[in-house]
Amino acid sequence: MSLLVLGAALSLVAGLSLGLLGGGGSILTVPILVYVLGVDPRGAIATSLVVVGVTSAAGMLSHARAGRVEWRTGLLFGAAGMLGAAGGGRLGKFVPPSLLLVAFAGMVLATAIAMLRRRPVLALSSEAPARRRLSAVLRNGFGVGLLTGLVGAGGGFMVVPALALFGGLAMPQAVATSLLVIALNSASGLLSAALAGAPVDWALAGGMSVASILGSLLGARLGRGLSPELLRRGFAFFIVALGVFILVRELSSLFHLPSTRAAALAGGLSVAVLALAGLPSVLKRWLRAQRSEPPVPPERVVDSSTTSP
Repeated sequence: MSLLVLGAALSLVAGLSLGLLGGGGSILTVPILVYVLGVDPRGAIATSLVVVGVTSAAGMLSHARAGRVEWRTGLLFGAAGMLGAAGGGRLGKFVPPSLLLVAFAGMVLATAIAMLRRRPVLALSSEAPARRRLSAVLRNGFGVGLLTGLVGAGGGFMVVPALALFGGLAMPQAVATSLLVIALNSASGLLSAALAGAPVDWALAGGMSVASILGSLLGARLGRGLSPELLRRGFAFFIVALGVFILVRELSSLFHLPSTRAAALAGGLSVAVLALAGLPSVLKRWLRAQRSEPPVPPERVVDSSTTSP
């Protein structure tokens, strides 16, 4: 019972981040299960798929009532994603638990970089051939689903841009439709993981799902008066620390690194991730400044014949 209460309380926090930011909450579920509740990594990934899928489905309902879910595009993207998630769930059976967590940490860091470098997404031109658009939707759907099944996170930071860029959806529709895609991917990944023998603590998953949904509703209400940009950047820095913690812990375990070397590795990784996120912006500003700098006028040539001695 104590684990159920603790898991529900922490899922409330994860749901808060989902409601405040519109995404990112699912990235916290696996670390909560593994490092706080002591669940086996494979069981944690399977259980997280329940929580992520139920929370996404619940969040989709309000968007569906408002008519923002694009069902055809979402079902096509989701169908490809379900195939990928089924493959990812089966593949996870043959990957050592520590490597699964390393892969999860990589996805966490990729999420942080995407959040720190976030910029407006332009939809694919409506003049693009329908076959090209369909191929891009299916290809990206499969890739996102593969990661979902493998590491147990929804991958919303990849789904939304892919739906906007390749599916031609406006951002509100892309956000709403991504919840449908994540719910489908999670269901497929869960079924595949269960068939591969991954255990699911259904009581824990149910309690965490309810808490996550309540947290997302509360977060959406609290976030109305706060700066989305400030919240997004704050959460991105937090999950950089989380991803580095997981990566260093698992790599230290795999390669038996001493604590001092692990700490140095953590510092180096943190700097590298933040530099990778910030460098393109710095270069863009520098190039813009170079282009806008007025040209230096040519040196004035003095005609000696017109000057007085």
